[in-house]
Amino acid sequence: MPVQQLEGSRAVAEAVALCRPEVVCAYPISPQTHIIEAVGAMVKSGRLTPCEFVNVESEFAAMSVSIGASATGARAYTATASQGLLFMAEAVFNAAGLGLPIVMTVANRAVGAPINIWNDHSDSMALRDAGWVQLFAETNQAAVDLHLLAFRLAEELSVPVMVCMDGFILTHAFEPVELPTQEQVDWFLPRYVPRQELDPEAPITIGAMVGPEAFEEVRYLAHLRLLRALTRVPELASEFETMFGRPLGARPGSAVGGSLVTSYRTEGATTVVVALGSVLGTVKDAVDELRTEGHPIGVVGLTTYRPFPAEALHGAVEGAHRVVVVEKAFGTGGRGFVTDDVAIALRDHDVAVHTIVAGLGGRPISEESLRRVLATAITGDLPAMSFLDLDMGAVTAETRAVRPL
Repeated sequence: MPVQQLEGSRAVAEAVALCRPEVVCAYPISPQTHIIEAVGAMVKSGRLTPCEFVNVESEFAAMSVSIGASATGARAYTATASQGLLFMAEAVFNAAGLGLPIVMTVANRAVGAPINIWNDHSDSMALRDAGWVQLFAETNQAAVDLHLLAFRLAEELSVPVMVCMDGFILTHAFEPVELPTQEQVDWFLPRYVPRQELDPEAPITIGAMVGPEAFEEVRYLAHLRLLRALTRVPELASEFETMFGRPLGARPGSAVGGSLVTSYRTEGATTVVVALGSVLGTVKDAVDELRTEGHPIGVVGLTTYRPFPAEALHGAVEGAHRVVVVEKAFGTGGRGFVTDDVAIALRDHDVAVHTIVAGLGGRPISEESLRRVLATAITGDLPAMSFLDLDMGAVTAETRAVRPL
């Protein structure tokens, strides 16, 4: 497989096309627009066929069309970001409740107000409990690979899958990417055979009203179906490595990849940093510096965030005294979303869990700043929750300027 220097959006568009979607619909919103533009151009030129590209008037319509297409037995794909994802929220829940294997790319971007088009994880975190599998890409190669996995996983389990990649940081960055051949993808991703299919010759009802006597059971069954991904993702990752000759998500020339979680320099680590998405590259650089200075610290990246891989995390942080979660979103008035999941997963472990909120609204996360705050964690002086590079002067000035109630 030749390695190409590709923009992340283009690489994802090529990967999606290799998966042979039959219906594609989306509404433009930065920073996902390049992905859907490229897919649309392939459909128009006849390169991606048979495939219908549906122009819609909103993100809500995009997900609604995806639901209709998937319900009739078509392989369906869409993409969105930020407010676009929130606008389609009702339909996102419906897709999961109906067990439809839709694949959606989320080019992660901050949610306003104030308006902000740069990257953080506010959007996908807001819908983390909508019943979709959520996969997070560290690199553009991981984004390519995760889309192949997403279609396979969605169709085997009858669940929708969200592939999250950091807006601009990945979508607009050029990196070396290894694209598979059509023959390889066809082997890994067989022709879609729907489990349920609307047919006017044999009419059925889906999504009918369910009363209190059965709703809890319906939701519990959906929960069980989603949990099956915790077993199936590692199995599919093993198949992927056999087929493509490298681990899932591994950069060209690298043997470092993973499925549910990825571990980096965790041997003997008493402090482990947990993160997801592209920030992992900077975290690894900071950890390399601290390791050079003799500090036992490692990194665990979450590739699969929903369902949460609690058991895999247990094994990855074994022996650690403290876990530091780097979050690119947080619950105002609460704490980090990932932190809560980590704390619950490790509740039977004697380990302190800390939150570092960083990169909100696209603020740069520097290796120097991370190394400084992680050094504080190692000495045991890191507070339970902190904000990287927070301008306390500006915060204090604004607080004083606000008229008291």
